[in-house]
Amino acid sequence: MDLQPDQLRTLVAVVDHGTLDAAARQLRVTPSAISQRLKALESAVGRVLVLRSKPVRTTEAGAVILRMARQTILLSEDAALALGSEQTGAGTNTLPVVINGDSLNTWALAALARVESDQGIYFEVHRADEALSTELLRNGTVMAAVTSVAEPVQGCTVRRLGAMRYRPMAAPAFARRWFPDGATPEALAQAPMVAFDRDDQLQDRYLRKKSRRRLRPPRHYIPVSADFARAIALGLGWGMIPPQQSAGFEDSGELIEIDPTVSVRVPLYWQQWKLHSPMLALLADAVVATAADTLQD
Repeated sequence: MDLQPDQLRTLVAVVDHGTLDAAARQLRVTPSAISQRLKALESAVGRVLVLRSKPVRTTEAGAVILRMARQTILLSEDAALALGSEQTGAGTNTLPVVINGDSLNTWALAALARVESDQGIYFEVHRADEALSTELLRNGTVMAAVTSVAEPVQGCTVRRLGAMRYRPMAAPAFARRWFPDGATPEALAQAPMVAFDRDDQLQDRYLRKKSRRRLRPPRHYIPVSADFARAIALGLGWGMIPPQQSAGFEDSGELIEIDPTVSVRVPLYWQQWKLHSPMLALLADAVVATAADTLQD
């Protein structure tokens, strides 16, 4: 296949920005030029690569070419940086990465900040957990992930980062009302619980470890990490929070641990494409070093 660099950049821009018009603005060309480049790329590949929906979605073949396009662009930018070129263009050295919500809210931003700013590297961070994070790796949307999934996505390498430890926490007044005799299975079956969303299994994992049976207490759903902890501190219910997030609330007396005997550990992993890229290596080193400073073994 004879695939042109401008066609590959066009595919990436269309997928990242969602529409042909938005991609045209990013690349400073007309929407007609974007459409022509896409058609030329599809003709060269012999497959339909994108579905012209809003937002644009890649086909199965499009995901393969998108992944190759990102790799080609990244290697080109690596070479330009190594040669000291200033012709890469603002924002083109962008590394798309997906990070699970609790890591993003606690330690992962410090890892991104650890990458020296003079390297000219920019980040596009996607926030997603578990199955979605691996799907974003698989379909070429991102190049790397902080995820709880240990099984490597095809074409990726995996490194264990450590584990986040979650403890059952509640506001003192809530604990006095609902757990006067401690966090017993009987009390946990009745006390309101806070979950991140309907896919959040942390609280249920704790309940199974504690009671050895399935409990179904009433629950609130708070799908933002910072608001999740705040909701528990305000007394909506109890929930599982890592120390990196609960420390400030504990220092102020807004949260207490309701059961020091049982916690839940979630191992975290760094998955990235098998690609020799200095920029991707810099990011990986920063993530691994920050995780070593922050997470449990």
